[in-house]
Amino acid sequence: MAGEVVVIFDFDRTLIEDDSDRWVVTNMGLTQLFNQLRPTLPWNFLMDRMLEELHIRGKTIEEIADCLKSMPLHPHVIEAIKSAHALGCDLKVVSDSNMFYIKTILEHYGIYECFSEITTNPCVVDNRRLRISPFSPSPHGCDLCPPNLCKGRVLDRIQASTTESGMKRRLIYVGDGMNDFCPTLKLVERDCVMPRKDFPLWNRIMKNPQIVRAKIHEWGEGEDLARIMLQLIANESC
Repeated sequence: MAGEVVVIFDFDRTLIEDDSDRWVVTNMGLTQLFNQLRPTLPWNFLMDRMLEELHIRGKTIEEIADCLKSMPLHPHVIEAIKSAHALGCDLKVVSDSNMFYIKTILEHYGIYECFSEITTNPCVVDNRRLRISPFSPSPHGCDLCPPNLCKGRVLDRIQASTTESGMKRRLIYVGDGMNDFCPTLKLVERDCVMPRKDFPLWNRIMKNPQIVRAKIHEWGEGEDLARIMLQLIANESC
């Protein structure tokens, strides 16, 4: 039953067509500064510095939001999200982006309310500029994940919450990047993982697929993601 399914999405290059951080950098004229600072700062601090630079240049939060709203999201994915939500699936996002970017884009496409939870880096307004801070302010000890967010720990919490409810809920994890490998290893036999073909997560899994207990269902483009996800939701097993 769809009500017993939890679908967990990465955001960049999975739920949306591109990378939201790089989209802002490229489309708001920050590429030169980004390339200059990239070797010197951790990613979260670099993105915060990019937002500081936009503020210095007089760019408003509304202009940043307008840039984000131009980010493409595959129409089949939009409809699949709405369908899965209507069927009673519990939809979540776990991402190394930030809350302002994710909320702005999902609200623009009318699907923000379809998600019960978004786990990502906080982003707040401070003196009329956006400030990004890491989800985990202290080290989490996972070698597979970036220092600011261990997606495996997030999945542990989601799995524990499904156990507490007394239901053995099936998880479908959809991702593309290396930081999606840690949560993939947490999945069990009744679960599914949907790695994007020829992206880092898929490449890592294909090196040794036997270490992944979940069923593996690869996808390539947004239309594939939508079709395969809805098929898995309709099935009683992966």
